[in-house]
Amino acid sequence: MNALALDIGLKRIGIALCINKSVVIPLDAVFRKNREQASLEIKKILEEYKISLLLVGLPKGFSSEDEMQKRIKHFVSLLDFKEEIKFVDESFSSKRAAEIKTKKSKKKDGKTDSLAAYLLLKDYYAL
Repeated sequence: MNALALDIGLKRIGIALCINKSVVIPLDAVFRKNREQASLEIKKILEEYKISLLLVGLPKGFSSEDEMQKRIKHFVSLLDFKEEIKFVDESFSSKRAAEIKTKKSKKKDGKTDSLAAYLLLKDYYAL
């Protein structure tokens, strides 16, 4: 069983892959030009890795929580994913990822976003 985690933002989508509930690796982030382009790229990844569980981070406890949750759920609906989808609390995953990532790099290259998705999977499977 392969799982994919998404850390969905307005500009980048962090992605991590879990193979057979044991190996977790961050993948290259998807840079959003628009929802359609981003959803097509994610669909290709879902098919390529034969994903059976999609883990999606939802922000909790922030002033824009409701708006972001609505946007994230809408984006996930565009994926037309027929397997299991689980929404999990992503609170502080991006902050934890930024702390792990080297402080030298300030580029917005998507690595922090994919590291946040990686942490979601690691926490979910308690690896």
